[in-house]
Amino acid sequence: MTDLALIARALFTPGKGVLAADESVHSATARLASYGIPTSAEMRRQYRDLFMGTEGVEQYLSGVILFSETMLEKGNDKKLFPESLAARGILPGVKVDLGTEPISTSPQELITQGLLDLPERLAEYKKQGAVFTKWRAVVRIDGDQLPTAAAIHENAKRLAQYAKEVQTAGLVPIIEPEVLLEGKHSRARSRAVIEEVLGTLFSVLEEHSVDLTSVILKTSMALSGSESGKKDTPEEVAEDTIAALMQSVPRKVAGIVFLSGGQTSDEATANLAAITRRAKEVHAPWPLTFSYARALQEEALSLWGGKEENVLAARTAFLGRLSKVSAALG
Repeated sequence: MTDLALIARALFTPGKGVLAADESVHSATARLASYGIPTSAEMRRQYRDLFMGTEGVEQYLSGVILFSETMLEKGNDKKLFPESLAARGILPGVKVDLGTEPISTSPQELITQGLLDLPERLAEYKKQGAVFTKWRAVVRIDGDQLPTAAAIHENAKRLAQYAKEVQTAGLVPIIEPEVLLEGKHSRARSRAVIEEVLGTLFSVLEEHSVDLTSVILKTSMALSGSESGKKDTPEEVAEDTIAALMQSVPRKVAGIVFLSGGQTSDEATANLAAITRRAKEVHAPWPLTFSYARALQEEALSLWGGKEENVLAARTAFLGRLSKVSAALG
């Protein structure tokens, strides 16, 4: 097994998962504002430290995805965040895409940017301590109209180019084709789109000679759209999600992490538990874990409110949620 494959597998240490702390400046500002927390560069640093500075997170976290800004910041322990994480056995990673823009031929769909100077940035992130990276593509469902095959293929191509560059730089790529929850679509439609997106993606990865043994897939769960009026049971979600993955993901992929996009903390936890159970029943060939952002942070952020006196209560809530999500891995 190559060194990269070993690093990839290390993110799937039993009972542990990945914290997605890679919100851009814009997203982090909006997230804090939604909890009534004043926003500034220092408040963003404190927000990162609230989670990464929590004592005991190494029991539940194998890795943390950072934003480029955070790679160069220090926690309250006066250590750079990547160094502090690595010292506790948590692998530091970094988001390397530069966000999305509308596709000229299909303005309702988005394409991800960031390939232009990627090799230079990867070299820099590696020096800063990153051992893995993440690139997110966004797939929107709208009836039978969206996604278009052209948008799926263009995003797959960029994910493949990214993955190849990352492996060449000696880092592990997480590929994230997120099928958005927004919309009126059924769970069956969500499953079909996940299958189409992943089928195309892995075909294009093979064309680019990407080594799948050190690729991690970050995927959405198969869920009814947020405006569909349908509430899926965890068992329904698990059945369709695992069926889509078994249909579309090659056995040799290093592992699969799930995103929580749009779900509450309790929904993301219950759905993960059902997915893990279902995967065992059908002998799914890959290790599975979580890579959550909001579903891990929500309770802690509402308790913290940006105030020093609330840090302990917020961190206790964060550890409590981590413990529940870890238990969901079975």
